[in-house]
Amino acid sequence: MPDDAAAARAAAEEESAFAHPPVDPDATSAYGAHPDQVIDFYAPRAAPEAVVPLVVVLHGGAWRARHDRRHITPFADYLARRGFAVANIEYRRGGAPLIPEQNAGDGTPPAGRWPDTFDDVAAALEALPALVREALPQADPRRTVLTGHSAGGHLALWAAARHVLPADSPWRTERPAPLRGVVALAPIADLEVAEKLDVCGNASLQLLGGHGTFAERRPFADPVLLLPTGIATTLVQGRTDAEVPQAVAESYAAAAAKAGEVVGLTLLEDVGHFPLIDPAADACAVVAEEIAQLAW
Repeated sequence: MPDDAAAARAAAEEESAFAHPPVDPDATSAYGAHPDQVIDFYAPRAAPEAVVPLVVVLHGGAWRARHDRRHITPFADYLARRGFAVANIEYRRGGAPLIPEQNAGDGTPPAGRWPDTFDDVAAALEALPALVREALPQADPRRTVLTGHSAGGHLALWAAARHVLPADSPWRTERPAPLRGVVALAPIADLEVAEKLDVCGNASLQLLGGHGTFAERRPFADPVLLLPTGIATTLVQGRTDAEVPQAVAESYAAAAAKAGEVVGLTLLEDVGHFPLIDPAADACAVVAEEIAQLAW
């Protein structure tokens, strides 16, 4: 497909995904004092009294502040309409540039905050069981699936691997998270490959603080270095994704195989970055089915 046609299709996919109005949650709970330290909860729309699996969602947006959880609320609502209980986590993201190399070069604020972004995801997941009991009593915590899109896919993979973090990591846990599995959607799963491919304007480099700290912080933040996890994991990736190319997911899957772990990799033909979270797209139904296979 010519570049101009591919760009036009990618733009149409993005427009479709962002055309849905945000969906207000049934409840919101704080897991910290910062305004971004909140979790939105969506009750299952069908059979609301039934005990159902819990899907925990981490949104994408290159870890940058301009993209918050609101853009993924139609996807959260879609999962709730498919019968899941849903928790949509917000977390702190990049704001004003701190040093020149943390700027994307076009005035774009840097991606992520170190260590705040990771602090928040860890704190949210630790607070989640108690908050879910109060906000979503129909959710079955024994059937929890963690999912995330793009930068949120990175965070989902990272969160599921905290028990294999270096021993001196403040986020390390003593045992694996009680998850049925992870479904990572077009995840930035290998920060080094993503940096080489300039994914989201050097977002991976910025997330770890720039050139001076990238290599030092990777062992604490890069999912590809945190294998095997022992947790069932599936990656869903569009073959025509220009935002986070297929090579990033393939690198993670290859590293998992080398570590002796089988990671599912579902590649979708003629699908780009945003249909995975677009309730109007067929790819979104594929995502829901991948989640259901782990959850049920």
